[in-house]
Amino acid sequence: MPIPYSETVMEHFRHPRNVGRIEDADAKAVEGSPACGDMVAVYLKVDEDDKRITDIKFESYGCASNIATGSIITELAKGKTLDEAKHITWKQAADALGGLPPIKTHCSVLAVDGLRAAIQNYEERHGLVTEREPTTVEIVRKRLKHVMNPVVGLDIVRTNLVEDIAVEDGTVRVRLNLPADHQFAAAIEEDIVDKLEPRWDVEHVIVDFTE
Repeated sequence: MPIPYSETVMEHFRHPRNVGRIEDADAKAVEGSPACGDMVAVYLKVDEDDKRITDIKFESYGCASNIATGSIITELAKGKTLDEAKHITWKQAADALGGLPPIKTHCSVLAVDGLRAAIQNYEERHGLVTEREPTTVEIVRKRLKHVMNPVVGLDIVRTNLVEDIAVEDGTVRVRLNLPADHQFAAAIEEDIVDKLEPRWDVEHVIVDFTE
């Protein structure tokens, strides 16, 4: 039986707003995984003076609900300050779409998580984080769960690419079970650095590969 989508969901699915990426984005984040069925990437441009979102785009891999919620979340967030955008909820997104089938509620949650992760990325990069929890191995591992292994579409922790993590004196070292000349090695390394370098107490991120 077809899933009963509202007319608004179908409109945003067929004609999504703010699709694409911002090459010189001030912040970005990726949530979800193609292997799990849904993924969304969110890119932000932010006015440095009043911390207002001047441009926002998203890329989506997934169902109609995933694309529609990415579209509506970017519409809701555009023009808002970071603090205002933080408080956008999955229920607001679902309501703005005229409701979502219960089986697709996670799609609105995923889009909101992507927005909040992008805001966090901006705040960390610009020294705006007030709660400065020290970086630990567990925090690093949690962040690495958002770095994808492109071969299988799952994160590098779940696919056992991470052999070791060390944190000492502002330096984070991640050892991967992956040769340095692997076709995706450079992309994975870049993503790891992107996820860890904004941390307030991280000065260097070193990624070691197997020989």
